[in-house]
Amino acid sequence: MSLHNFTLFADYFQFYIQDESVGGSLADAWNKDAFARMLAVAPGVVAVGTVRNTNVPVSIEILDSVPSLDLDDWDHLVECSILIKNNSIAIAGCTDYLPEAARIDISPGTYRVRVGYAGLATVSADILTGDDHYALQLWQAEAIEPTVLKQFKS
Repeated sequence: MSLHNFTLFADYFQFYIQDESVGGSLADAWNKDAFARMLAVAPGVVAVGTVRNTNVPVSIEILDSVPSLDLDDWDHLVECSILIKNNSIAIAGCTDYLPEAARIDISPGTYRVRVGYAGLATVSADILTGDDHYALQLWQAEAIEPTVLKQFKS
């Protein structure tokens, strides 16, 4: 297991994890369903929606097995899959310069991605401040379609 903490600029209310070698495009991924689940996917890339378009705290755990699930810890919780062909993933805001983005070493394979969203109701009316945070857990598992485990009700 490895844990990584970041502060990412969530320009356009999103940030990404991606395998650059897969080359998926999110151009058409942000549809009605993706907005509702706050998560868009394309081959080799996952876009996590945020409630602020400023710097947001993000943690990413790479795990050896499926983690326990506690819905009470989260305002919103979703899962999806990502195919990793490279030996690392990039973590970046959508307007960051990708060659300079942070990287996490990871073994190639198909991973489940669980994204927990917390503190969503703490965001100020001007959306500049808040105690929101985003936690991603990745482990190798069979591919699934994006799934909402708990829907945020604003």
